[in-house]
Amino acid sequence: MKAVIFDLDNTLFDHTGSAERSLRSWVTALGLTPTDELVAQWFVIEDEQYPRWLSGELTHQGQRRARLRAFLPLLDRPVPATEAGLDKVFEGYLTQYRNNWIAFPDARPALEVARGNGLRIGVLTNGNTVQQNAKLAAIGLADLVDVVCTSEALGFSKPAPEAYLRTCEALGADPSDVLMIGDNLELDVLGAQAAGLSARHLDRTTGQTLPDLLRLV
Repeated sequence: MKAVIFDLDNTLFDHTGSAERSLRSWVTALGLTPTDELVAQWFVIEDEQYPRWLSGELTHQGQRRARLRAFLPLLDRPVPATEAGLDKVFEGYLTQYRNNWIAFPDARPALEVARGNGLRIGVLTNGNTVQQNAKLAAIGLADLVDVVCTSEALGFSKPAPEAYLRTCEALGADPSDVLMIGDNLELDVLGAQAAGLSARHLDRTTGQTLPDLLRLV
């Protein structure tokens, strides 16, 4: 094995935890109570709208606006009539989100293990280039990553084979010499294997950690 590729959100970066804390702070600042039901609905809406950006149906900012159009009525709050108005409201959540960015405790140790094993390190993420690089810098992992490939920059999102193959190319390694690790079975394991990479599924519900997966390399 010559290189390892990590997913970012919910693999190295705790997106779900960061987003939940942010949402609760934002809703509280609006003078409302952030119930578990509201939190759950926020993620349902995210799962519905975010893929519309990946497919090219919406811009990245457009999927944010779509999320607000679906979520604000749940708060009994008016939906701004203009895009600028929606962007201003979303910035309130986004500010909280940035303030709550955090890596999983095992993320840096895993990257250090990979580096210590002489592996080149890549990150492949279905995300916005500016935001995903900002996350890596904010959570203190950017210095250990050789290559960051985003769906936005590549023009392909996981599980398209091109997403994995172009990341391997950027790392200077053949797919057969690359391991992909991530939390999403379809996107990070099955898609990678179909493109000729080795892959391992990170299942944190079992207590599994990233260093556990790397010890077998």
